[in-house]
Amino acid sequence: MTAPTRRVLLQLDCDPQPSAFDAIVAVDAGVDVLLPYGGVSPQTVLPLVHGAMFTRGGAALSQTAIFVGGSNVEMAEAVCAEVTQAFFGPVRVSVMLDPAGANTTASAAVLAAARHLPLFDQEQAARCRALVLGGTGPVGQRVARLLGRLGVAVDVASRKLQRAEEVCAGVMEKVPHARLAPVANASTAFHTALESSDLVVSCGAAGVVLLDAAGRKRAGKARVLIDLNAVPPAGIEGIGSGDKAKPEGPAVVYGALGVGGTKMKIHRAGIEKLFGAKSVVLDAEELLALGESLTAPPT
Repeated sequence: MTAPTRRVLLQLDCDPQPSAFDAIVAVDAGVDVLLPYGGVSPQTVLPLVHGAMFTRGGAALSQTAIFVGGSNVEMAEAVCAEVTQAFFGPVRVSVMLDPAGANTTASAAVLAAARHLPLFDQEQAARCRALVLGGTGPVGQRVARLLGRLGVAVDVASRKLQRAEEVCAGVMEKVPHARLAPVANASTAFHTALESSDLVVSCGAAGVVLLDAAGRKRAGKARVLIDLNAVPPAGIEGIGSGDKAKPEGPAVVYGALGVGGTKMKIHRAGIEKLFGAKSVVLDAEELLALGESLTAPPT
């Protein structure tokens, strides 16, 4: 009997309705059979994982994988933890975590910045400073985490200082060497961070201007400005959603669609990577590394 070779992906979404966006990307990435489940929680996920683990054996098991998503990032992370804890020995499948597109979007933003700043050179990255606006949201937290792991000094901005402090503490639990500082919007510390940053990334909610024209003037040292909000008005005033490495004075600017192509490449490549090899777990760091390999110039 021929071993099954069709690629089967379980889409585990914490929202009541599984994301159509994630489903379409999975199909475009070559998934043969997509099994979407909504309303998944840490308490209900185990039977689904067992179904993925025990229906195939040997090499055929590598043709089954799990994608964890949803708009509740903390819930998705808890679900992913339950998924990986269920594995034992060789009985495991590959897993990708990308709630609210946070991991792939953050990776794409960091890669865009790295085209103009030496972020992947540890010694030089340590001399860089970044300000993450909306730093306590799903994407902002991942941008801060990825930059912190690379050695960049990161100011995490939020309307509420306490929330920024909590995010910094949470990131530093995972990345102890990260140099993160919480700042409250419009505070003296915020203006100091703005004036000294080489990179400014806006990760706020749709429809909220986080940096107006006056703020942009204060960010005179910045070499890269990235706005990840695709819905007008822009999070950073004056940046168009389609801007991609657009020169504006001493800086270059990127809009949401300007980094969106790289985000989509990472998302599709991540799905493809789940199949055919020994099990992998793709979180923010792994997806950044994957993106770096996709965007590296040919040798």
